[in-house]
Amino acid sequence: MIRNKDIIIVGLQPWDIEIGSNCKNIAAVMARSNRVLYVNRALDRISAFREKNDPKTIVRKQSIAGQAPDLCNIAPGLWTLDPRTLLESINWIPFAGLFDRFNRINNRRLADAINDAAARLGFRDPLLFIDNDFFRAFYLPEMLDGISGTIYYIRDNLTSQPYFRRHGVRLEQALMAKATLVAANSSWLASYARRHNPSSFDIGQGCDFSWMENGNGPANPLLQDSGKPVVGYVGALIASRLDIRLMETLAAKHPEWQFVLVGPEDEAFRQSALHAMDNVLFTGNRPAAELPSWIQSFDVCINPQLVNPMTIGNYPRKIDEYLAFGKPVVATATEAMNMFAPYVYLSRNADEYAAAIGKGLAENDTELPARRRAFALSHTWENSLAALERALDSVTHKTTENA
Repeated sequence: MIRNKDIIIVGLQPWDIEIGSNCKNIAAVMARSNRVLYVNRALDRISAFREKNDPKTIVRKQSIAGQAPDLCNIAPGLWTLDPRTLLESINWIPFAGLFDRFNRINNRRLADAINDAAARLGFRDPLLFIDNDFFRAFYLPEMLDGISGTIYYIRDNLTSQPYFRRHGVRLEQALMAKATLVAANSSWLASYARRHNPSSFDIGQGCDFSWMENGNGPANPLLQDSGKPVVGYVGALIASRLDIRLMETLAAKHPEWQFVLVGPEDEAFRQSALHAMDNVLFTGNRPAAELPSWIQSFDVCINPQLVNPMTIGNYPRKIDEYLAFGKPVVATATEAMNMFAPYVYLSRNADEYAAAIGKGLAENDTELPARRRAFALSHTWENSLAALERALDSVTHKTTENA
């Protein structure tokens, strides 16, 4: 992996985010062999007002006021920074030139706070790692002191979303073009990035499997034995990411299967016909410690992803989590899912899903679970960052040869 460097990480997700985060995982592993400054998302004026009671907002305001330290050493070699600056809320501006002018001001404020913190830490020739933030980090490669290189990390096709689309399409493409390299966590995103920077690489996805330690016990006792095979899903039930119609069709046509959906629901799922079906169980949001026992209860795991511009390039971490338990998995076919083809049943519609679930329930190959587990457990953050180091080395050597 990358070693003995000073690294500045800037992204959309703060360290105190309530959910899992690729960027946090990457920072933690990098900090084992480097010094890492993790920059929390700077507060902007609208968020400061609308989210004034959010604990994260309160902490940022305390930092700005000098009532709390801006730098915190949270682990050996790892610091977080709450920038002592307030940014302007500018995404409503429709004109590119005017937006860019204010965005440069925001970037300058953020860069000044980062430069000050990096100087206090004694950082030299830092490597800049930008996690999907093409607004607030757009000018940082030029504004941060002594940057030795810039890695743009893309893990979502954010520019497909309305909030990011207006200015994000041109800014992300331009930021990728000027980065030393682009690192993606799926083949689809790497292909997209390569249109704007030939030094774009699929470095894979790391997963944290430590939560699986509770998975060797009995099946979840809250799932009553109906005598039916259990087809299950674990994760947020969000209509923009999951195909409700597909799930309704499967449940309606196959009353002989028990469908178990573990996770919080959005309004579309709460209003769906699934709630009226006797063979569908919604558990609601469950504690993380319970999730292994729920997966153990499933005979077949599913990921009925809705294919749209936001999801088409996603690396679905839950597939690795299912496979790590050795379970048969049926998932929607996408380019990003092709790497799982030897271990997962890939399907494109309800009929293919039903046939694949039937195959999963009928499996009798006793070696399959072990092969699935081995494949999933190879997807570590250490392996992902080793791929990043190889990519960085190849770009650096190419640059040296062309000098």
